[in-house]
Amino acid sequence: MSKYQALWEYVRKKECKSLKLTFDEIADIVGIPLDHSFLNYKKELTEYGWQVGKISMIEQTVIFEQTD
Repeated sequence: MSKYQALWEYVRKKECKSLKLTFDEIADIVGIPLDHSFLNYKKELTEYGWQVGKISMIEQTVIFEQTD
């Protein structure tokens, strides 16, 4: 099981085309701080019909977008 599994499930359940979460919100969902390994794990999200659209280090946000 991926350490970001809880995040993928959270995003998958959203009924929207795009979702913006802060790094802190993501940490609350998964129970660990967001780190550089996220870049490797983000590929798993496509299995749920979503992808990472943009990561902003300045705003400390991640935008998720539906692929379907």
